[in-house]
Amino acid sequence: MQMKLLPSPEQAAALEATLRACNRVAAHVSRTAFETGVTDRNGLQKLVYADIKATFGLSAQPAVRVVKKVVDAYGALAASLKAGRLGAPGARRYRKAIGSPVTFRPDAAQPFDDRCLSWQMDARTVSIWTVDGRMRGIRYTGSPDQLKTLAEYRKGESDLVQRDGKWFLIATCDIPDPEVYEPADWIGVDRGIVNLATTSDGTNHQGRRLNRYRRWQARKRAELQARQSRSATRRLARRAKKEHRHATHVNHRISKEIVSVAQRTGRGIAVEQLDGIRDRVRLRRDQRGTLSTWPFHQLGQHLAYKARRAGVPFVEVDPAYTSQRCPRCGHTERANRPERHRFSCRRCGLAGPADHVAGVNVRNRARSAWVFVTAPVPAPA
Repeated sequence: MQMKLLPSPEQAAALEATLRACNRVAAHVSRTAFETGVTDRNGLQKLVYADIKATFGLSAQPAVRVVKKVVDAYGALAASLKAGRLGAPGARRYRKAIGSPVTFRPDAAQPFDDRCLSWQMDARTVSIWTVDGRMRGIRYTGSPDQLKTLAEYRKGESDLVQRDGKWFLIATCDIPDPEVYEPADWIGVDRGIVNLATTSDGTNHQGRRLNRYRRWQARKRAELQARQSRSATRRLARRAKKEHRHATHVNHRISKEIVSVAQRTGRGIAVEQLDGIRDRVRLRRDQRGTLSTWPFHQLGQHLAYKARRAGVPFVEVDPAYTSQRCPRCGHTERANRPERHRFSCRRCGLAGPADHVAGVNVRNRARSAWVFVTAPVPAPA
């Protein structure tokens, strides 16, 4: 849960000094971990704990949190290397990642546990450890739903974040999942490039406005890249963040609407399992940028967690031939889709929008998959 802090100028200065001090220590601990090869928490803490307190003057608990932050960073790096997200072992990105210590920005987020940070829910203030001492009475704000969730379910550590001159606390909330109901039917969701999401009900979540926005962003990006200046690079970074926020907002809005319809009608949500879509599909040259710049997987993640929070059944089904299979007669053939937007069965003549037909096929597969998942397990003989 992201809560916005409203510090005074003096409080903001103390928070900024705290972030910079903690990240200086994190950089030192990271160098030690890289040079010694010790990346487990207990071993690394034994190596650096006394030095952190003596040289950098951090209190005991903040020093422990900094060590844990470094250990988590090396754990994330190891997971990325193992998953191949940085290329093969001989790749340039792979060699660069393992050839130097993990670095931390001066304003990188810093975790705080309940010994370093306390919440006063009634007063809507926090008390937090800083390098200038305990800072009390820092106000925070949020929507009514956020404040209610924070008060009821906050648990564990919180991260102090500075973003564009604003301060936030990212609080961990442990929210229990409601019981999933038995669905009366399913809403099949087909995700695509031209139409972000098309449901089996025929609802198409796309529009000319969004297409124009994406094309405009691509033109501006190309213009800035052609300049090859430092200011253009900085503007590109700001524009990338803005475009990412816009994409996240659109995915949130689409997923919220689909989950709301499913909950209101007592149905479940079914999507295609799109793992590795960028490796499977072959696109025209003008479509490659669209595929690379839109977070399709994020839409599925939003659907999954919003459905879980609402108690709506959610399943992923096999995506094979959903756009080529006729939902009425079952005939599957590439020629059933003569054009990108149109489906026309060569056997029975069923015709309609291709994405809508794919959504219906996803819905039909969810019906079979749910029966299999919920079937009782036979008792052993």
